[in-house]
Amino acid sequence: MNAGHPDFYKMTEEENRLYSEKNKDYCSNTDPLANFKRVSAIMALYPSMNWATPEGIAIVYSWKQMDACVSLLEKGTEGEVETVDTRARDVHVY
Repeated sequence: MNAGHPDFYKMTEEENRLYSEKNKDYCSNTDPLANFKRVSAIMALYPSMNWATPEGIAIVYSWKQMDACVSLLEKGTEGEVETVDTRARDVHVY
């Protein structure tokens, strides 16, 4: 029997499900942090860039979406939560 509030456990289960679904879109087959590593590798190519600006953050957000698109296309899938198309539209908004 769980000692905590039942709603907490329900929310936790929902978050775990969403994490698993989204993680399929972002990670590689072996590394759940692959998307972070890929984008940080791109950022490292620009050591003089001040990423702590609105423009820098917009670029990083765009790369996150573009990386997810490439990852999905490489896997030959549309995505569990968001599709290649919706992610490409996000890039356009940024």
